[in-house]
Amino acid sequence: MRPLDVMWVGLGGGAGSLLRWQIGRLVGERYHGGFPLGTFLINVSGAFVIGYLSVLFSVDWRDRFGAPLNAGVLTGVLGGYTTFSSMQLDALKLSNAQRATTAIAYLAGSVVAGLLAAAGGAGLARWQG
Repeated sequence: MRPLDVMWVGLGGGAGSLLRWQIGRLVGERYHGGFPLGTFLINVSGAFVIGYLSVLFSVDWRDRFGAPLNAGVLTGVLGGYTTFSSMQLDALKLSNAQRATTAIAYLAGSVVAGLLAAAGGAGLARWQG
């Protein structure tokens, strides 16, 4: 690990976190329902982009941290943008509010939608050549 790699991951992570915060805020201002739509949209869109870029950059999942571009964009920006921990917290809050069925559907739906989005992004990148 080189200091430059650490810098790219840190800068990318900061940018991704700010983007997540901004999108979550915008969704929260417009949507006031009982489903954590902001976190869901952020994670699914992040899965799509990481699927797309991993094919575009020819990234092997075992070596996605090496190149500065991969470190800064895939690990940094998209790692900072997507949020597994917020998804878990949202599910916990739903279950604490006596909405366990919604919490389970949210977790399962997030995983399935994320997988489909990543596959869709990868497929789009392959199709574009």
